[in-house]
Amino acid sequence: MKLLLDTNALIWSMVRRERIPAAALEAIEDRSNDVFVSVVSAWEIEIKAAKGKLELPTDLDSAFAAQSFAHLPVSMKHAYAVETLPRYHRDPFDRMIIAQAHLESMTLVTSDTEIRRYPVAVLSI
Repeated sequence: MKLLLDTNALIWSMVRRERIPAAALEAIEDRSNDVFVSVVSAWEIEIKAAKGKLELPTDLDSAFAAQSFAHLPVSMKHAYAVETLPRYHRDPFDRMIIAQAHLESMTLVTSDTEIRRYPVAVLSI
């Protein structure tokens, strides 16, 4: 299975693992699954950290690598797909991650209930 961690799932996997249900944590840690982190999440985290709204490891790349998370870059097809999504969700970071999960046939790991309205597989946390 290919999993894409939403920003909240990514943060919780690094600093609040107890908030992730056992089944979801098992899927994230299962080495037979490919777990991805979007560059969009890293961007969102850096913005929030710069504003003092979030404290995380200073070297995100090493933190991702320590958990064997692969990077998912943003491509032009991802950017174009955002416009085709229904406007259920207004957050631009989430809309891009939804587009990526949809186009790449990934299961999106998230606690965001609005995301379930989109045509993308979701693993709820």
